[in-house]
This record gives sequence, C-alpha cells and structure tokens, in this order.
Amino acid sequence: QVQLAESGGGLVQPGGSLRLSCAASDITLGFYAIGWFRQAPGKEREGVACINSSDGSTYYADSVKGRFTISRDNAKNTAYLHMNTLKPEDTAVYYCAANYAICDYGGMDYWGKGTLVTVSS
Repeated sequence: QVQLAESGGGLVQPGGSLRLSCAASDITLGFYAIGWFRQAPGKEREGVACINSSDGSTYYADSVKGRFTISRDNAKNTAYLHMNTLKPEDTAVYYCAANYAICDYGGMDYWGKGTLVTVSS
C-alpha cells in the first residue's frame, strides 16, 4: 500500500532551522510531484511548496519564499523540506503529498499523516 511518512518535526527557537523528510513506500517517488502543506492551529490547510517530477520546477507560498527549500532524492525515495529562519507563525502540522507527474495543490493523490513543527521561545 502506498504510504508517505513525514519526520523531522519538533520544537525549535525562532530564527532556527529544521529539515523535514518524507519517506515513500510502495511508490516510485521519482514519477510523482511532491508537495508540502501545513495547517496551523485555528487555520485552514495551505500549500507551502511543491516540486515537479518532470523538470524539477519548484513553487513556494509567498510566506516562505527565501526561507524554505523543497528538494527530492529519488534514489532514496525521499523528499525534503528545509526550513530556515523559522518564525512563530510557521508553527503547524506539516504534511507531505504526492501527485503523479505534476504539481496540483487541488488534486494530490497521496498524503502522509503529518509532523508537528512548533516554533517558540
């Protein structure tokens, strides 16, 4: 069964960095676009970043541009979200999602269960 498993969340100080991982099983991640989403307390889920499977094009929400970087290692069947200069407003449950071939925030086929990132002093 296709599964995506996020890891790397935790508590971090404002201004700190954190790297999230998304490990895939029963799926060849290289064939899929990968997106990261987040849902903060009291807010709706939002798309954070996405990387296309075909040309490697990346997309970022304005709120994280310049601070977050999405990447993938197809040989390891794993995707990453490197987060820098974290702010309290980045606090959220972060989800990894996959969609065949292209980024489509509205139609991702597979989802992980999420990992909690808390940015606080």
